[in-house]
Amino acid sequence: MAVTTDIVQAWWRPKTVIARHLQRPKSEPFALSLLVAFLLLAFVSLWPALSRQAVLQPEVPMVQRLVAAGLALLASIPFWYLLAALSRWTAEIFGGQGSYYSARMALFSALLAVAPGLLLQGLVAGMIGPGRQFDLVVILVGLGFLWIWISMLVEAERGNAG
Repeated sequence: MAVTTDIVQAWWRPKTVIARHLQRPKSEPFALSLLVAFLLLAFVSLWPALSRQAVLQPEVPMVQRLVAAGLALLASIPFWYLLAALSRWTAEIFGGQGSYYSARMALFSALLAVAPGLLLQGLVAGMIGPGRQFDLVVILVGLGFLWIWISMLVEAERGNAG
């Protein structure tokens, strides 16, 4: 199934999406591709806010801001792997039967599913700037991510696949 379909479906049936992913043969390149797709969309979501900052503070060029943001996102890759491992260890304490691969798939799928929310967050940051509207979008995207990720992790920790 297309990743775009998974993104939409993950908002109302995250357990179905992760179960489908875990029924596939294990593929670290596929897991990494989900993370890279998320990072790419996260990078794009930063453009409006970076553009706004470049206009307000012209002494730092836009290209410099984009390069810094891109490098920071690339540097975050080990963090996401560590977070997946921590979630696996936590689930194991509570009787989870999954694997490190299933924990990575749950996290990376949830990150990619929330990417459209990040794009909206970026538009609000660039067009409106800081304020209540931006805070509300951040809270909604954050809560959406947590709900999707926890739902996917619970399904992944059943130990049926992965």
